[in-house]
Amino acid sequence: MLVDLHSHTWPKSHDSVLNPDDLVVRAKAAGLDAICFTEHDTVWDQREVEEMRAKHNFPIFAGVEISTDDGHILTFGIDRYVFGMHRAPELANYVEQGGGVMVAAHPYRRQMPWFTSSEDKYEAALEKASRNPAYEYCVALESLNGRGSDKENEFSRRLCERMEMPGTAGTDSHAIGDIGKCATYFERDIEDERQLIEEIKAGRFYSVDLRTGDAVPFVAAVGG
Repeated sequence: MLVDLHSHTWPKSHDSVLNPDDLVVRAKAAGLDAICFTEHDTVWDQREVEEMRAKHNFPIFAGVEISTDDGHILTFGIDRYVFGMHRAPELANYVEQGGGVMVAAHPYRRQMPWFTSSEDKYEAALEKASRNPAYEYCVALESLNGRGSDKENEFSRRLCERMEMPGTAGTDSHAIGDIGKCATYFERDIEDERQLIEEIKAGRFYSVDLRTGDAVPFVAAVGG
């Protein structure tokens, strides 16, 4: 089941120019099986989501992208934004209370070195990123972001390997042209947010670049 775990629509995300209806129509045309609305620090009302599902006869799940002091976190399982969530430990507490899950969005941001004179310095940047305190509460990292460059996504992928964490994929759509670039493939069908959370926690997924057909399954390191 192909699911885009990361998208933004206007007006709930102020930096998006993407109408929610257009997003769903394009997602269906791109061959996706479901999509997640993950607005910036704003949670969709569940009634609105259900109305959109019925209108388009298409699975839509609601999450939220929380801006924390240590980076952006895709969060599933909370029903409102509460002041203090910009601190990862407090966010994690709310998520745990709701039985939710956290995934680090575009981990290359503010952590990937643009210019390095040696592989050692690149490795040092990866090591520093792996100690990001917010990642202690995340079960996965976004290893493929549709708006990220190959270089940026490579950093995220290598960070996943270093931390032995599975990687998700999401387009981070803000405009119609962003949709359909990548998605997360789930091994089991998902009907609602609860099942989505369960499958993310279980790690039964891998990232897929829909532009190339490349898939990156998660393989945990043995003995280390």
